Amino acid sequence: MEQACQADLRALLDKEAIRECLLRYCRGIDRADEELLRSAYWPDAHDSHGAYVGPVDGFIEQALPRLRSGGRGVHQVNNILVELHGDRAAVESSFLALQTNAAAPALETFLCGRYLDRFERRGGTWRIAQRTVVYDWIEERTRPELAQENAALFARRQPTGTRSPADPVYAFLEGVRTGR
Repeated sequence: MEQACQADLRALLDKEAIRECLLRYCRGIDRADEELLRSAYWPDAHDSHGAYVGPVDGFIEQALPRLRSGGRGVHQVNNILVELHGDRAAVESSFLALQTNAAAPALETFLCGRYLDRFERRGGTWRIAQRTVVYDWIEERTRPELAQENAALFARRQPTGTRSPADPVYAFLEGVRTGR
């Protein structure tokens, strides 16, 4: 009985570590935080991400300049299903992404799909070793109000999200770490 409980506990801890890795990816991509984004992948990972297919370094190197140039983005993951297989895991996660970019700030793109990730545990740490993005839904529409500056668009709804390190989450995390 004790051994079964230990195995169940190990599985729960592994699944939670995988879930946290997926959430690091979302914050990393939304905040254009290179360090956090890289922490979700193994350095030798492969990413099939729509138009980009190749090593994860290439995906990050082409995504970050575009993200940092402007626009808004939010990614959310849900329906996370993890199948553990020793030091590997098959993970299917649904995602919702809402995006604009600097080149067309009034064009809003809503994407839904799934991340099909092969996770690997190396040295006790779980990260993505291979990712395939499956797109299930896309909707694009023009919303002229999105081209406004944040102060006009959000009015009194402050603070607003931005890329790292200016996003409010970084000051919040530092305050918690230092007890301020």
